[in-house]
Amino acid sequence: MKVAIVDDEPLARDRLRAQLAEIGETMVVGEGATGLAAIDLAERLAPDVLLLDIRMPGMDGIEAARHLCRLAAPPAVIFTTAYDEHALAAFEAHAVDYLLKPIRVDRLRQALGRAQILSGARAAGVQQAAQSARTHLSALVKGDLRVVPVSEVRCLQADQGYVSVFHPGGVLLIEESLRALEEEFAPRFLRIHRNALAAVDYVVALERDRLGNVSVRLRDLDIALPVSRRLLGQVRKRLRSP
Repeated sequence: MKVAIVDDEPLARDRLRAQLAEIGETMVVGEGATGLAAIDLAERLAPDVLLLDIRMPGMDGIEAARHLCRLAAPPAVIFTTAYDEHALAAFEAHAVDYLLKPIRVDRLRQALGRAQILSGARAAGVQQAAQSARTHLSALVKGDLRVVPVSEVRCLQADQGYVSVFHPGGVLLIEESLRALEEEFAPRFLRIHRNALAAVDYVVALERDRLGNVSVRLRDLDIALPVSRRLLGQVRKRLRSP
């Protein structure tokens, strides 16, 4: 069984590694200290199990687990934490188990057994965890994991199987469905065209050119996005609402 360990405390990782060695029948394929590292390890190394801390700098373990649910073959997630108040959120993210520190070897062995038994059954239902809206969008770019906070996204534009995520730092290409993104992040984004969503909070103006075509002007973007005639009424109504 391939296992990855993600915890921002080196001693905690050392302890888990030693316990896994005692249990046997596991191979630690990677380690990390942040939620972003968890996603990167899962995408690059495809571990069977991810031992994941919750309270970490930046993206926490719960948010990372929501991202992991969107992978084609997500790892079984076992949360390892010193806090019991996150249990509900952890199981909503389809965690296999929730271990409180200090972790006993027999309890870790039991969790790994659950992960092995449930690995097939959970594949059918794990995508349900994706129903919780993420706080970041991510993609691998030349082997590096790039992440953009959803709160900074100005617009999303679909083109030939990809979605361009426009943000102040540039453009990130992700392989996701525009319709799925619209459903996940409603009402933050407004459909303005069959291939584009605009972030309502960043709309500064509707502009009309000499030919009568209407476009949306967004804060911090040099481009204006066209609004389809079919959606213009809905766009105006939404932008007028408080």
